[in-house]
Amino acid sequence: MKTKLMAKDLEMVFDGKRTLNKVSFEVRDGEFLSILGPSGCGKTTILRILIGLLEPTGGSVYKDGEDITDEPPAERGMGIVFQNYALFENMTVLQNVEYALKIQKENKSKEARRQVRARALEMLSHLGLSEHINKMPGTLSGGQQQRVAIARTMVLNPDIILFDEPMSALDVETRLSLRAELKKIQKDFGTTMIYITHDQEEAFAMSDRIMVMREANIVQLDTPQNIVDHPADDYVKNFVLRNLQIKIDSLVKYVRTER
Repeated sequence: MKTKLMAKDLEMVFDGKRTLNKVSFEVRDGEFLSILGPSGCGKTTILRILIGLLEPTGGSVYKDGEDITDEPPAERGMGIVFQNYALFENMTVLQNVEYALKIQKENKSKEARRQVRARALEMLSHLGLSEHINKMPGTLSGGQQQRVAIARTMVLNPDIILFDEPMSALDVETRLSLRAELKKIQKDFGTTMIYITHDQEEAFAMSDRIMVMREANIVQLDTPQNIVDHPADDYVKNFVLRNLQIKIDSLVKYVRTER
């Protein structure tokens, strides 16, 4: 499988504090990579550097073999889904999804606008939101709003999607449902996904590979099974595997209670 994205020796220093320490990794085309770690370990800093919202203190980012370190976010062919949805509250669901397409120069003609609407409706249908297209975001549940945010990103046809802890504010049932949808989107569209999370069970349930971080460094990057079978050190055993078991036990208890 070819390399889609590569970070090489990424460094970031904020107010004299090093938040990334020469971090290097590759993301394969079409894979689901989770970046797992506690708050403050540098995972969100990586995401913001990858999409171009932060300029690294040092290092480079390559996409499809080309250096994109200095490219603006709009030129990187990536999309991002935030934890807080970031929807326009004064627009309907359909208008939110159409918006990014409609402002593009090539979509100003009447025919282009019809095609934009058709693409938006198709994506909303794919995510099970057809009955909500004329509703305002504030009338939807958290899970529905996150689906709108995903549809708005997907309609631009990015070849990489970044997720910044998109499910941390959702209840257990909604998280389980949305996980299944993300994996289906990955399969249907072949999109490369990079997913930021502090939740061990979430990372293990969804990922092709997991990048475990601690204090500005990568501790282990491997498949979920290899991390279970061959944890790199005591930190991985404790933070990842012990907490994973706690999360699984909690989920099993929830499922049994709901029956």
